[in-house]
Amino acid sequence: MNTNIDLLIEYLPFIAPLILLQIGLAIFSAVHVVRHPHYRFGNRMMWLLVVLLIQWIGPLVYFVFGRGDEHDR
Repeated sequence: MNTNIDLLIEYLPFIAPLILLQIGLAIFSAVHVVRHPHYRFGNRMMWLLVVLLIQWIGPLVYFVFGRGDEHDR
């Protein structure tokens, strides 16, 4: 009978890359929020909270809706 630990070890090769991808996306998005001066909606603190607290969807929402134009720098 599989225990929870055995099940986790069995699926770890599939879960680990997804976890690393999520962490990388969150870090990349957070750095972009801090360095980017213009936003379409909201302010810097709101976007940091969205990026860091709403996993998977937060960084994607930021890059689709929140990021301002690059030539405004």
